[in-house]
Amino acid sequence: MITMSGISKSFNHNRVLKNVDFSLIKGEIHALMGENGAGKSTLMKILTGIYAKDEGVIEVKGKKVNYRNPKEAENDGIAVIHQELNILPEISVAENLFLGNELIYGKTGWMRTKEMNQITEKKLAELGLDVKPTERTGNLSVGKQQIIEIARALMTNADVIIMDEPTAALTDREIETLFKTINKLQEKGVAFIYISHRMEEIFSLCDRITVLRDGEYVGTKVISETSFEEVVRMMVGRELGDRFPKQNFQPGEVKLQVKEMTRVGEFENVSFDVRAGEVFGISGLMGAGRSEVVETIFGYRKASHGEILIDGQPVKINNPVNAIRHHIGFVTEDRKSKGLIVNFSIQHNLSLSNLDGISANGWISSRKENELYKKLVQKLGVRTSGPNQTAKSLSGGNQQKVVIAKWLERNPKVLILDEPTRGVDVGAKKEIYSIVNELAEQGVAIIMVSSELPEILGMSTRVAVMFEGKLMKILDRDELSEELIMHYATGGEKSVHKK
Repeated sequence: MITMSGISKSFNHNRVLKNVDFSLIKGEIHALMGENGAGKSTLMKILTGIYAKDEGVIEVKGKKVNYRNPKEAENDGIAVIHQELNILPEISVAENLFLGNELIYGKTGWMRTKEMNQITEKKLAELGLDVKPTERTGNLSVGKQQIIEIARALMTNADVIIMDEPTAALTDREIETLFKTINKLQEKGVAFIYISHRMEEIFSLCDRITVLRDGEYVGTKVISETSFEEVVRMMVGRELGDRFPKQNFQPGEVKLQVKEMTRVGEFENVSFDVRAGEVFGISGLMGAGRSEVVETIFGYRKASHGEILIDGQPVKINNPVNAIRHHIGFVTEDRKSKGLIVNFSIQHNLSLSNLDGISANGWISSRKENELYKKLVQKLGVRTSGPNQTAKSLSGGNQQKVVIAKWLERNPKVLILDEPTRGVDVGAKKEIYSIVNELAEQGVAIIMVSSELPEILGMSTRVAVMFEGKLMKILDRDELSEELIMHYATGGEKSVHKK
């Protein structure tokens, strides 16, 4: 279906791809892996005409191609689901699904809205999503928007579908539905290029795997003939060791208390406390209210009623500025619209959260700003060409590192992490886990929302499980298991105990 040979690409004299090879066979699911910044997304953008290659040859279905834009690639049967959502929030779900391919009456220009809504409802139901076609897309969660992106690609009747981190915002139930859909299309001869950092997905779904490292081709393996350890070695060039770093938590006094907090229509009577020096996990299926709860604690949403206490003292948090003044930090799941100003430089993004530390009398110190950039970029291992590189030009994982870095210098008492490793490679995940552990050991109270059960189990001291806006159970470390978490996450009785 596709052969890419000797592909090279540079941006501003910074070589991001060097002599890369890749091939795709009809009806196969081919994984493309590598650390953040390895060049995976860039290679796919070259294939689909977003970027022009500097060197190399691309053949699709036996003929040489040089697509000038993604529409040309789509017309040739190649559809893309990008890592960063390409949803227009102000228009309806159906309008997003048919964007650029609207159904119209003859030459009148009038859209066949009723028919588009009916098709939308059917296609989303096949992916397990129950939303109204007329719903404003911006009102939906990131996970639901992701499913809309997937549905849009599947509707193009493509021969090749490129999926860049398609499950990053999805829960196990949605992932299972997606995989069934992929397998059905595979049986019809559709080929997939599957970019993901989740090893479990790669080994359960894919046929072959190609690994890139630092913009270079490392090798291609048949999945059944390789192992988790070998793929990690190919990706990072070294042994990674234990997946989750050792913890030395000694939880102290209660830092944050949430009492009967309710936001009508989203969650009700949520109560828990978080101690200094612990990682308090929040788990649940998509739509359970996890992100809504932590966004309300941070003041991004307004509670209908309830109480928040810091160090035993009631506090009023009506907006994020209040939360920051009370030493609460927040790493959002939606880094593109809420975590970064993507057109700003990396340095300016880091500076915005730390203006009081790098300025005096209203003047920013260039020296302090530079020192802050060097310190935080080095601490989190952000791959960057320099302080003036724009945030939008970074890989997804490196963007996430910048979002986390913004808060480290503020020394928060409470740090909320909503899907902190979404779109982050296996090596960078461990770096982030180590930073989380280090902060906990320094006495920071950490709340971590995650859709990845291994992450929740590997990192949390306790786990609150939510179902349809209700906190079902808080599980202690010694009773944690995937089975028990899923029991409560699907609405199981509160009285069940681990055997």
